[in-house]
Formats: sequence, C-alpha cells, structure tokens
Amino acid sequence: MGSELLEQVRVLDPVSGTDRVADIWIAEGKIREISPKIVDIPQETTVRDSRGLILAPGLVELYARSGEPGREERETLDSLRSAALAGGVTRIALLPDTIPPIDNPSVLERLRKKQPPNTALFYFWGAATQNLEGQQMTELAELSAAHCIGFTDGRPISNFGVLRQILEYLAPLGKPLALVATDRALRGEGVMREGVLSIRSGLPGDPAISEAAAIAALLEIIAVTHANVHLMRVSTARGVELIAEAKSRGLPITASVTWLHLLLSTEEMGSYDPNLRLDPPLGNPNDRAALIQGVREGTLDAIAIDHAPFTYAEKTVAFADAPCGAIGLELALPLLWHRFVETGEWSALTLWNRLSTAPLRCLQQPPLGCAVGESAELVLFDPHQTWNVNPQTLQSLSHNTYWLGKEIKGRAIQVWHPKNQK
Repeated sequence: MGSELLEQVRVLDPVSGTDRVADIWIAEGKIREISPKIVDIPQETTVRDSRGLILAPGLVELYARSGEPGREERETLDSLRSAALAGGVTRIALLPDTIPPIDNPSVLERLRKKQPPNTALFYFWGAATQNLEGQQMTELAELSAAHCIGFTDGRPISNFGVLRQILEYLAPLGKPLALVATDRALRGEGVMREGVLSIRSGLPGDPAISEAAAIAALLEIIAVTHANVHLMRVSTARGVELIAEAKSRGLPITASVTWLHLLLSTEEMGSYDPNLRLDPPLGNPNDRAALIQGVREGTLDAIAIDHAPFTYAEKTVAFADAPCGAIGLELALPLLWHRFVETGEWSALTLWNRLSTAPLRCLQQPPLGCAVGESAELVLFDPHQTWNVNPQTLQSLSHNTYWLGKEIKGRAIQVWHPKNQK
C-alpha cells in the first residue's frame, strides 16, 4: 500500500465542492493529510512533484456491457477492468445483457465469483424482465437479495402493464430501475436522428418524438407508482425539457446522457463511420446544445460512458447494418475535459460531479470524496499528456471508436483503489 506525497497537485472534491492546489499525503490506502505544504511525513514516503496534475475521486460508469459471459471476443471482465483503470474508472455497473442474461440469482452469483480479486469494483444490474424480452418481470426480490445494484433491461420495455407491475413491486425494495425511453413504433427503421442531415445522408430518420413520447408516458406511470427511476441515454432537447418539468413536480427520477451525445452530433456523420451508429442515435446540433445545458444545470444528473465493445468484423459493415455502440472507458475523461473544462464551458467540479458523484447517487450509493480520513479511491489525471488512440495503447479488447488513429490530449496516469494500488 505504501506512502506517497503528491506535491502541489490540483485536488478536486465534488462532495465538498472544493477545487484547490495542495500537498496530499496518501498512506496505507487512506488520505492522511491535505495541506498547502506538508513537511512531516515518514522517511520511506515517495515524493512526487505533481504540478499541473489533477487528483480527484475515481470515475463511475453507470452502465457498460461486458462480453463475458458469451461474447468474450468482444471483452472479458479482466480486459474491462484494465480498460476502466486505464481511464480512471474505479466502479462499473454492468448491464444484464450477457449470455445468459442476468435474470436470475444463479447467473448473478456466477458473475460475482468471476470478478477478479483486487480490481476495480463491478456492480451488476439485474434484468427487469425475463430474458430481457419485456413481457414478464423477473424475481426482483431474489435478485435484490443477491445484491444486484438495481434493475434494467438496457432496452425499452414497451409493455406498460408489465412496467407498472415492476415499478409497484420495486417501491419497497429501495433499488433503482433504469429505463430506456424509446417508442419502437415511432422509431421504425430509423438509424439517424431525423432532420435535414438525415435526408441529405440518405439514412432512415429516427424522429425525436420516438424518445419524447416514451419519456412522457413513463413519467405518467412514475407519477402514479412513485418508484425511483433512472432515465438512461437521454438524447433529445425535448427529452431534457420533459425531465426538467417532471423534476419541478417532485417526481423521483434521475437521468443521464452518454458522453458521445455531448461531444458529437449528426454533423459528424458524413463519414458514415459505423462507430457512430449508436442507440439512441446522435442528436441534431440543437439536441446536443440542450444536452450540454442540461448537464451544466443539473437537469441531467450524470454522464454515462455506455461502454459497448464490438469486434472489428462486427463493425466493418454498412452503417445501417452495424451494431449500436462504441467503447469509451479510456477516452471519456480526456475528451470531455478538453472540450468542456479547458474551454471554460463547465467547471472542473461540474465534470467530475457528473462522472463520479452523481452516478453513485443515481445508483443510491454513497459518493466518493477526496478528504482527509477517506479511503483512497482516486485518479491522477494529466490533462496535458498527448497519446495516439490505437490497438497498442488501448486496454479494451475491442477498438470500435470514432477516435481510433487520432491523437488526443489528457490521460489518467495513476489510479488508487482501496483493494489495489496500481
């Protein structure tokens, strides 16, 4: 575990709202002291000049896919752990769409046993419906007792009768239900957000009302059941408006947007890069602007990475035929920092809150802080280090990202975890 002193590092603590330059002493897995200048430390302490570096709580991934079990060629739990730590992510909530899905306690228990020791901490979402088919709810109480973090199918549940049953049953269990809001009938065959650019591209359009209509319907059910719900992958301006209205009425909801929907829009899709085939699709520029504002103001509580690995063969197809999703555990922090913090659009604390503190609150877990006496679950981030994104520099087994082959600025250079100093 050792003893380390970081001199003149920029310390971010979104829990207390502090952003300061200080010395910080970490020993035996705990934060021992934070002070403008620390001089009294054990002789064996490693001292590091940390000017220009950022030290803050580990990041939390709200929902990610694992290839294991069933699709280990995409990602294993071990490679997922490595990619997470390389990106400063110390906690990951895994979606239940494994093979077989996490729709019963035995599958959940097998996965928990596969979790490598002394690693980034995995949470597991339990499936809300059997086989993720949206027709019959799972044994929610049994999955809850088996320590799933919450429930989701990671896809729309179109049967609102079943959904109401789930929400009513979940209320006393005290665990969140994460829902994807999409009306599949309104979406049709759409693969790109409907608008002028979708017409020019020749790709079938997915109208914004496919999300807005689904959110509106979900909010009506939540208003009756009062269960805690997290709305995943919000992607439209109208979606942000509906969530803001619902929160003003006191509905027990949280919401998240994925990092890619904040950085990119339909304007980047002229290349037909299959790594930009996402679900929901990237928004139009006005959607992206509303999402950015929603994050800044807190209407959208958290930013999810929504890490979704696919093999080269799976993604090297026509845009409309490509599976939806992209990796991002190693890329989200540097690209978001460069785009929003360096430009002054968001404060550093805002970004870190949305990537660490808020995701844990959405999961109804205590937030990570950076204060004296707390466990050292921290990331040291160099916002100036440049590196090339390629198969040799990525820890993820899959490399399906828009930034493959590009140079980016910013990198997590060290991670402290209570069980593993790495």
